[in-house]
Amino acid sequence: MLAKEILKDALKSLPIIKHIVYSPRKFGNRDFWTAYNVTQHKRFQSREESLNYLNWRNSQYLFYEQIMPTSGFDGLKILDYGCGPCHDVVGFLENSPKSFVTGVDMSATSIDEGMARVNLHGGSNADLHFIDDQNAKLPFPDNHFDYVHSSGVLHHVEDIETLLTELRRVLKPSGFMRVMLYNYNSIWMHLHCGYVLRTKKGVYKNISLAEAFKRTTDTKDCPVSRCYKPAEFIDLARQRGFDAALTGVAISVDEMRILDQRLDAIKNINLPGEHRSFLCNLSFDGFGRPMHEGVVAGLDAVYELRKK
Repeated sequence: MLAKEILKDALKSLPIIKHIVYSPRKFGNRDFWTAYNVTQHKRFQSREESLNYLNWRNSQYLFYEQIMPTSGFDGLKILDYGCGPCHDVVGFLENSPKSFVTGVDMSATSIDEGMARVNLHGGSNADLHFIDDQNAKLPFPDNHFDYVHSSGVLHHVEDIETLLTELRRVLKPSGFMRVMLYNYNSIWMHLHCGYVLRTKKGVYKNISLAEAFKRTTDTKDCPVSRCYKPAEFIDLARQRGFDAALTGVAISVDEMRILDQRLDAIKNINLPGEHRSFLCNLSFDGFGRPMHEGVVAGLDAVYELRKK
């Protein structure tokens, strides 16, 4: 476990440390994720409360647990890169109780909150580390982990190429990695950003589509937030020594809620052709999920990576 003295020093060094939900100030990555996290700095009082929140959170992305599971890892040494307030660390402790989970994060507040939360789940099989966001080097030996898990983090990293190289270093030759990244081929990009905001409401219409997307994900002040087409990320991973494949995509409840605006978007003459083509060519599966070229057209794309 991270020494309490180190954590205290890290907390003292940060400009924002109380449980701030949001501020309009422009932050660097560490400052932003210290001030903001996905639980809004919630302090859980019991194991039941923590599990209820975890189950609610997973339900916001349909079938997410099937493509980014925390079960089936008994006996494995796991790294959760960007663990935040320990959603998935808790998932591993509960669903793969014979695993050992190491969580790392640049946010001292999340580490602090995560420590308290993990203890509610009998966290003797978990270890949390505060890491420097300006140094990709991880405090672990080569070929150390059986499995690396990173849920919605790599698209917020300033230098994803260097980080992938470092994650490859700590992964065993027989191990594998699953990462969730924001998906360009999504309802969020083409209907929410492209139509609802930029075309219908005129919001963010004078900035690039990539910048508009960044401002709509993890608050408008999130310093880094990218999305990838599958071929783009697979090529990037291969350049860093991985074989990579898209294993599935989860769609958010928020995306499903705005699907009724799809036909209005297609009808609008001001909608850029890229978005119209995407929306025209969707099909739907038996669960009512929109499909793009046979893949769920959701925000959360999951990839599996293995060392070449």
